[in-house]
Amino acid sequence: MTTTDVLEAIIDPTRRRILDAIRDGERSVGELVEIVGMHQPGVSRHLKVLRDAGLVEVRKDANRRLYRLRPEPLRELDVWLEPYRLEWSNRLDSLERHLEQSAAPKDK
Repeated sequence: MTTTDVLEAIIDPTRRRILDAIRDGERSVGELVEIVGMHQPGVSRHLKVLRDAGLVEVRKDANRRLYRLRPEPLRELDVWLEPYRLEWSNRLDSLERHLEQSAAPKDK
């Protein structure tokens, strides 16, 4: 699993809705079908992509499959994004300083 795999998995809005649904705990495929508003085969295809990217894990409970979030790949993505957030924060700080200086009254 790579950062690219995780990015490719979460680019799809349906997969992001699935991740949001399991963020606080396990959900069955049936529950996810209702939450996402898609037929079971479609939800299962999305779950496979998320599983392959390492974002979810599944456990069997009798004849049900319960899915839960694996936050580690998202933490790795967060670490990878940190330098970019820092760069944007610095740029926004510079823009703020520029706007403050531009808005300050000029001495004549």
